[in-house]
Amino acid sequence: MEKKPVVVAVGELLWDMLPSGKRAGGAPVNFAYHAARLGADSFAISAVGDDALGRELVQELDKAGIRHLVSVLPYPTGRVLVALKDGIPDYTIAENVAWDHIPFTAEAEQLVRRADCVCYGSLALRHADSRKTVEKLLDAAPAGALRFFDVNLRQKYYSKDLLATLLSKANVFKLNDEEIKILRDMFRLPEGDGEACRYLLEKFHMRYVIFTAGARFSAVYGPGESSVLPTPRVPVADTVGAGDSFSGAFVYHILTGKSLKEAHEAAVKVSAFVCTCPGAWPPYGREVL
Repeated sequence: MEKKPVVVAVGELLWDMLPSGKRAGGAPVNFAYHAARLGADSFAISAVGDDALGRELVQELDKAGIRHLVSVLPYPTGRVLVALKDGIPDYTIAENVAWDHIPFTAEAEQLVRRADCVCYGSLALRHADSRKTVEKLLDAAPAGALRFFDVNLRQKYYSKDLLATLLSKANVFKLNDEEIKILRDMFRLPEGDGEACRYLLEKFHMRYVIFTAGARFSAVYGPGESSVLPTPRVPVADTVGAGDSFSGAFVYHILTGKSLKEAHEAAVKVSAFVCTCPGAWPPYGREVL
């Protein structure tokens, strides 16, 4: 039996407070869920409060089959108010919550030391406590592991210094058509999106740079190769978690030996399916591929 790839996602774990009610979420946890649905040995590292919302959130992880190392801390459980406009989410994120203070533990370090991929974003590093933990965990990852940085810019919770540090630790970088505008100004990237992605690939010695442009297309760049695919037209329930499902699918297929183009094709199919479902964790299997 082939060994399952070990995928570890570290960062925010929270309730998305949607107009239709609350749903469990957080970009790294979403990533872990989708990698697991496709067959990875997948884990989430985060924290919740010692409160009813925290206990319920851990129950949701267990029901969804998401394996986890979730610390219980004396801070409120994370919440995000999500307003949807034409299916596109707009976020208001509660501050000084449990996932701002994710502790570095021996168990987390041991898990990361055997990871084939560690996924992280910029949002969970808005506070010094979680930033220190994530950076230490990235340093503990095996030299050959994928270190997948989904920039995931939100509100005021990033800086040039933070992004430069996280880029320097990554070998896979994902950004979208809104985020590239911010990075273009910040890092003086070339004007064309493709040229900007290739610049990032070379400057930061990436294995892959992933660029998503919503309903238009997505592209993946590697040294000497690239893939550009149109976004499938599907009936959209909402786009919550769609980008994370793309990431989880891409990583799973790369780690199981697929080519850049094959992994990209699978990622597009999975994210299109997720857009047809409400919430970030719809049940599915490899039949969506």
